[in-house]
Amino acid sequence: MDLQKWIDKGYELIVDFGPKVLAAIAIWIIGSIIIKSILKGIRKVMEKRAYDESLKKFLLNLLSWTLKIILIVVVLGTVGIETTSFAAILAAAGLAIGLALQGSLANFAGGVLIMIFKPIKIGDLIEAQGELGVVKEIEIFTTKLLSPTNKEIIIPNGALSNGNIVNYSSEGKLRIDLTFGVGYDSDIKQTKEILMSVLTSNPKVLKDPAPSVNVSELADSSVNFAVRPWSSVADYWDVYFETHENAKIALDAAGIEIPYPHAVEIQKQG
Repeated sequence: MDLQKWIDKGYELIVDFGPKVLAAIAIWIIGSIIIKSILKGIRKVMEKRAYDESLKKFLLNLLSWTLKIILIVVVLGTVGIETTSFAAILAAAGLAIGLALQGSLANFAGGVLIMIFKPIKIGDLIEAQGELGVVKEIEIFTTKLLSPTNKEIIIPNGALSNGNIVNYSSEGKLRIDLTFGVGYDSDIKQTKEILMSVLTSNPKVLKDPAPSVNVSELADSSVNFAVRPWSSVADYWDVYFETHENAKIALDAAGIEIPYPHAVEIQKQG
């Protein structure tokens, strides 16, 4: 008798929950296939748009877990398990984590924006947040620069994406702004020719755009010339230092004085 009772109860359970279990299994299988298709499509879009590898992996994992959690909630609801409280717990946990990691989330969002819109890339010489350096590494939360003195600079991506960025490498060439002063008794035309010769004889100075030499100021003790060579980003400092050195040598050889400020002392006799 007891055996028949258990058989009847088992039959009732199968009748009541069997279709729900089968439906849940079907939803899980179909949902898993849909999730894989979605992730595959998004991966192709990211590869086509050349997303950063670390960003691509992170976003795909995040999306995968989000879709799987949604699928699990749907499957549990299909079986008959109350999911309202479960969803509420997930929402509360998400809010608590979001508040606790507010600064980190801002840096994460900044990193995503930088990797998607690519205002900078590895190897670029940039100036941002008061720092100057070559981009060494772009991570999800921070960007690392290498300063001219070989120091590593770490900038949070939140601040980097929300601030001004000067990218010296994006155009592939830079203008070098130099000023040379000569005495008032110097020949202006000769001085311009000498300075221009210094520029044109340097193979690191670009011919296009052409360098320029012009009188920029009649200062207190000198006639100042604005000397404007162009160079590639990699040759910037070479051209900067070489132009100073070669200009001094050339002006000295031509007997053109590079003056320095004079102080006049006036004494009053009592």
